[in-house]
Amino acid sequence: MKNRLTDFRRFQYTLHEIIFEADTLAGKWFDVILILSIVSSVVVVMLDSVSAFKTHYGFYLYEVEWGFTLLFTVEYILRLICVKKPLRYATSFLGLVDLLAILPTYMSLFVPGSQYLIVIRVFRVLRVFRVFKLASYIGEASILIRALRASRRKIIVFMMTLLTLVIIFGSLMYLIEGEDNGFTSIPRSVYWAIVTMTTVGYGDISPKTNPGQALASLIMILGYAILAVPTGIITAELSLATQKKVSTQACPECMAHGHGTDAVFCKYCSARLNPDSHS
Repeated sequence: MKNRLTDFRRFQYTLHEIIFEADTLAGKWFDVILILSIVSSVVVVMLDSVSAFKTHYGFYLYEVEWGFTLLFTVEYILRLICVKKPLRYATSFLGLVDLLAILPTYMSLFVPGSQYLIVIRVFRVLRVFRVFKLASYIGEASILIRALRASRRKIIVFMMTLLTLVIIFGSLMYLIEGEDNGFTSIPRSVYWAIVTMTTVGYGDISPKTNPGQALASLIMILGYAILAVPTGIITAELSLATQKKVSTQACPECMAHGHGTDAVFCKYCSARLNPDSHS
């Protein structure tokens, strides 16, 4: 019994190395195959929404889609097998994405009747969420996530400042232009300020008076300057994040990434990264 348990743990660790790591040849091939499958499945879903393709190749697209669904189902089951806490992975962001990649296809089988065709379409469109699975196979994604987490407080302060400015500018424009020029309320004026400050400029509302146009010019110039603020914040954090060399090693206990290349224990839960190694 003990030998069987040891063999299972060894199999579990080997499977974990292939699926969650990219340091081995098998792991790299697994990632390549999964990336190609994810991209291909999203292309199939998109083609299925085009009436010309659906009319001539609908049956083949349906068969290919089920093939991808079965492939991702096997992958999802293997992921649950090779982690020590399957429930924790299943309720994580990437675990939910993996589930969402296969669930809509199975759910469409249990929604018969023409009155539910809209619901089925929603299920089918949800399958494009498979593209989020790519994040777990791109090493640079972890660097970007770390940079965003490190700069979240600065970004929150920036967003609060920006929100305050658009409320002030929107209120001023409401007082200057008034309802006769399309600024019928403060919320609608705030909407105009957001559109103007972000340099989108829909043109559905525009100031007519000279003071209003002067304020709009100030907001537009200020908008270009404001766009540089979050860019600088994130760029600085990205520069710091790229200086820290990390491996593709994922903790078998908490599934956390971002460990150093020489790390032996997880920096989040203190579990050993390589259960088979000895200190």
